Amino acid sequence: MIKLFAVFFLLTAVAATAQIKTETVEYKDGDTVLKGFIAYNSKIKSKAPAVMIVHEWWGLNDYPKMRAKQLAEMGYFAFAVDMYGEGKVVTTPQEAGKLAGEVRSDIPKLRKRIVSALDFIKKDKRVDPNRVAVIGYCFGGGVALELARTGADIKGAICFHGGVNTPHPEETKDVKAKILVCLGADDKYETPADVKSFEDEMNRLNVDWQLNYYSGAVHAFTNPNAGNNPASGVAYNARADNRSFEEMKMFLKEIFEGK
Repeated sequence: MIKLFAVFFLLTAVAATAQIKTETVEYKDGDTVLKGFIAYNSKIKSKAPAVMIVHEWWGLNDYPKMRAKQLAEMGYFAFAVDMYGEGKVVTTPQEAGKLAGEVRSDIPKLRKRIVSALDFIKKDKRVDPNRVAVIGYCFGGGVALELARTGADIKGAICFHGGVNTPHPEETKDVKAKILVCLGADDKYETPADVKSFEDEMNRLNVDWQLNYYSGAVHAFTNPNAGNNPASGVAYNARADNRSFEEMKMFLKEIFEGK
């Protein structure tokens, strides 16, 4: 009997996975061609809430695509965006730092690029344009918050171990999204001053925000490819990854379903 149940659940899992479809899509920011990645459940025929995923400084590699598939399995229309153009992916910290630095050094350009992704996905006929959220990891976490700072009509923004600061927080005038930030308690890349500036900025605008710290976690704690040496300042932490993922699930349920 136990074996029969095991086979049943395995077949159910395989069937569910088979319903997830993926596509590579092209869209534009001005003259720049961007290559995103879409994942969705083909069995869902009604318009689905959409979740945009913003990659780490490595570019749109397999990690954000994996997260997109996870979200699709939860019933969301997932769109992993391209912040560099042409789907560019790099593998060394030197290359990644250069690309991410170029984007972060021009906040108006950064915001324009992520808004172009939002505009693109809202036009997809499979998406409910009134139910869109954005999540991001590391570099992408900061981008997710910058989209919220534009006053974009999105339900929520989630930042996983990303930069919470912005060059001119006093210039932020409107944030419609609810905000969830998940940080490692031992992340040396996020200074107390940056966090305090973020909190003051959100409170000034009366934003519905929350910030969670995870003990023992450092930068990049959600990514298994980050290694297992916290002393380096960058490492995976399964406990923090699992807890923050559950927080994300509850947050998305709340903003999309009011629960």
